[in-house]
Amino acid sequence: MKGQRTGKPARHALALVWLSVLGLSMPAASAPASADGGAPSARLVSVDGAITEIVYALGAEDRLVGVDTTSKYPPAAEALASVGYKRSLSAEGVLSLQPDLVLATDDAGPPEVLRQIDAAGVQVEQVPDEPTIEGLHSKIDTVARLLGRASEGKALRGRIDAELDRLSRQIRPAGDPPRVLFLLHTGAGNDLAAGRDSVADTVIRLAGGENVLHDAFSGYKPLGPEAALVGAPQVILVTKRNLDGLGGIDGLLRHASLSATPAGSARRVVAMDGPLLLAFGPRLATAVAELAAHLGTAP
Repeated sequence: MKGQRTGKPARHALALVWLSVLGLSMPAASAPASADGGAPSARLVSVDGAITEIVYALGAEDRLVGVDTTSKYPPAAEALASVGYKRSLSAEGVLSLQPDLVLATDDAGPPEVLRQIDAAGVQVEQVPDEPTIEGLHSKIDTVARLLGRASEGKALRGRIDAELDRLSRQIRPAGDPPRVLFLLHTGAGNDLAAGRDSVADTVIRLAGGENVLHDAFSGYKPLGPEAALVGAPQVILVTKRNLDGLGGIDGLLRHASLSATPAGSARRVVAMDGPLLLAFGPRLATAVAELAAHLGTAP
């Protein structure tokens, strides 16, 4: 779902119908156009941590009225109203904030909820979320365009590219790239490992490492009992929250398939802040630099 389907008067009327069903009210007038002649200063809901970071980096945070639970940075974002997890939204929760615009990545949903929000007259824009530098450029450009901040978006892209270029000249693995296995503990008894076309895979490679499951599959898949042994990782990468939830390194290495790997034998486990590692937004270079320092691939 993308873009507006109705004109402003019709959208306003539809929203009034939905909000009356929910027992809510709606402001009588729309916000004025922005000073730079771009998009109006809309009431904005952001449904993705990276999108929220981009909104702040563009200087448009005053438009935010709500965010999803993946929006952990900057800390000010957590003080905003929450619409829940990005993949389990409710139309009532989003519409209660009376937004003019909802920005979400293409994995947000459920789809029927986004259709309900759109049918209520709220502009819903789903932004492609490809974990590549080109994909990040596209995400920034799309958000900047929708918010009337094209020049700020161009400057943000330039800053990120300069930071990554500087890092790429510093990152030099001593010998073969360190072999890394990324695990995401779901809390439901399953460990998801990162293959190619995932944020973790891209960050590992930008940091001078080698994702041991890059050629095994795409995205995130449950870790099979022998996959870790075959991959023979030298480093196990996890989020700090996951590691804490497992009871630290000892809890993680209770899995025999992990403890028997070179990383397990050496107890070489790297834990990073999840929103920093996995958001794939304006702080990408910071995530790459931190991981490179852990891997010993950069000074």
